[in-house]
Parts: sequence; C-alpha cells; structure tokens
Amino acid sequence: MARLLGATLTLVEVNRAPVERLWDAGTPVIYAVWHGRMLMLPYLYGDARHVHVLASRSRDGELLSRFARGFGFRVIRGSSSRGAATALRCLGRLLTEDRVEVAVAPDGPRGPRHVAHPGAVILARLAGAPIVPVGFGASRGTALGSWDACLVPHPFARAAVVFGDPIRVPPDADRAALERCRKDLEAALRRVTEEADRVAGAARVPAL
Repeated sequence: MARLLGATLTLVEVNRAPVERLWDAGTPVIYAVWHGRMLMLPYLYGDARHVHVLASRSRDGELLSRFARGFGFRVIRGSSSRGAATALRCLGRLLTEDRVEVAVAPDGPRGPRHVAHPGAVILARLAGAPIVPVGFGASRGTALGSWDACLVPHPFARAAVVFGDPIRVPPDADRAALERCRKDLEAALRRVTEEADRVAGAARVPAL
C-alpha cells in the first residue's frame, strides 16, 4: 500500500546540498524527524541510503520494524523507555566503526509530540556524528488520532522533504551543553517541519 501511495506523490526537496556534502564525504549521519512525519521516509530513501532506524520494543515498534525493513532500512530495537542504553551503544558503534546513517524520532516512542528527548544529542556526542533535522509535509493528508498525529498523505499529493543544516554536538559537551543542543534540535525540527508544510502547500499549516 505504501509503495502504491508513494508512487503517486510529487516530491520536492529543499536544502539538500548540505546533506549531499556529507554523503559525498562518507560521513556518518544521524537524521532526526518527528515521529508523526516519518511514515513515507522509508519509501522515499530506503533503497538509496540503507539507513539504520531505531524502533521501540513495543507492539507499535514491531509494526514499524516490519514496515521499515520492507523498504531497505535496517532496524535496531530499543527506545527511550526500554533498552535505551543498549540501543545507543549499538548505534554509536555502527556510526563510529561502520560509518552508517541512522534515523531517530526524538519525540518517540510515546511523546510528548514535538518535544525532543536527549537521546539524539547524546548519540551525536558519543559518535561524533552530525544531526540533520528532516521535515516532511504534504499538500493533502490525514492526521491520524494517534499521540503523534501521524501524517498520511493523500494519493497524488505534493510532498516536501526539508533538510536542516547539520547540528554538531561537541565531544566534551557537559549536561548544560547537551541541553542547549537538545533545544537547538527541537527548534530546528519545528522549523523544517513548518517549512515542509509550507513548501508542500498544506491547506492548513499547524503551529508546532
């Protein structure tokens, strides 16, 4: 179903150049996207980028894992509530040793919606990898009644992916510095998501 839906979308990408430079250099990357805006990203980028994604150990996480694997994403199980330390260590090794690309939802797996948890910035400090905020929007779609208001684009909608400028976390960042980076990431994700809605031409762009 997702492949059929995705094939009907018209995609526009914004600010791709900074992330392309990271791709060309073979730099390990951490992509951050709000939980409710990640549905179509495995379809759009799974075959091309072979991204590792963090999924919770919950039932919803199992569904996400199967979905992501179907599009070429590699799945690491863990979450902010269960298995967090193990998952972060595993992702950190993959980033530093195998120089992979990783996608995380900073407000997952249970919210609050659009509030970034610290895991992404801790991982960035651990691995020395930049965080690239990613926003997704659609001209027409349905927001599900789930806690994350998951956006499901309508067939033949105009879709937009907006890449934010990379955020780098200093390797010696203390607790205060990590909190500043977390706030920077949260603000950046709000900006790129609002921009994705605007570029896509969403009829009503919600305040994030």
